[in-house]
Amino acid sequence: MSFKLRYSQYNERSILIEWPASIDESILKDVLYFKGIIEKKYVKQKVYIISAYNSLLIIYGSTIDNVNGEFEALKSLYVSLKETYETDSNIFKIPVCYEDEFAIDLASYSKKIKRPKDHIIRLHSEPIYTVFFIGFLPGFLYLGGLNSDLHLDRKTTPNLNVKKGSVGIGGKQTGIYPQDSPGGWHIIGNSPLELFNPKQNPPCFLKAGDKVKFHPISKSEYAMFQEQIKHSNFDLKTLLIDD
Repeated sequence: MSFKLRYSQYNERSILIEWPASIDESILKDVLYFKGIIEKKYVKQKVYIISAYNSLLIIYGSTIDNVNGEFEALKSLYVSLKETYETDSNIFKIPVCYEDEFAIDLASYSKKIKRPKDHIIRLHSEPIYTVFFIGFLPGFLYLGGLNSDLHLDRKTTPNLNVKKGSVGIGGKQTGIYPQDSPGGWHIIGNSPLELFNPKQNPPCFLKAGDKVKFHPISKSEYAMFQEQIKHSNFDLKTLLIDD
């Protein structure tokens, strides 16, 4: 499927390509497809590409001398592609403890959406979510696929310190805080995993296009995961789910 794209100059070294403004998995696949093709085509130029829900930001190594010519080259590349490009994606089972100690907003959230806690946990852990992109913090996962019964606007007053690993709901999305930070999402659990580690390559083991399924765990299982990670005895491969 081809979409009508918008091309614009972001700054003297960058071009922004935008798809229709919608959170849609078919758009995400097209974004990642085009990103992969550009990376292959421009491998000698060593461009850096940032993907989001419905856009690509292409950052060049030097000033773009002829931006209109570059627009045309990218347009031609998009509409004339014949080869099949398969994105390499995985499905990960992410452990989450939903017990009260970690779910600091679950009680208030339960009252606001008028659903019991166990019902919320079931609805939250049932779907297989898609990683649409990673931002605003390094390693923060923006996940699509949240059950509509769980949708709730972000807090009017954000928390000053949301704990690392906190699993939250904001609007139509759910996500995980990779580090301690301020945040306005409703916190309903916590994952013991290290979602962002600058000492690893890559620092975040998930990427746009990957899938995530939350797996409820007990407080004792949470502590077990923490110990394994602390002593480097944890293998990320154990999180993989076969397609």
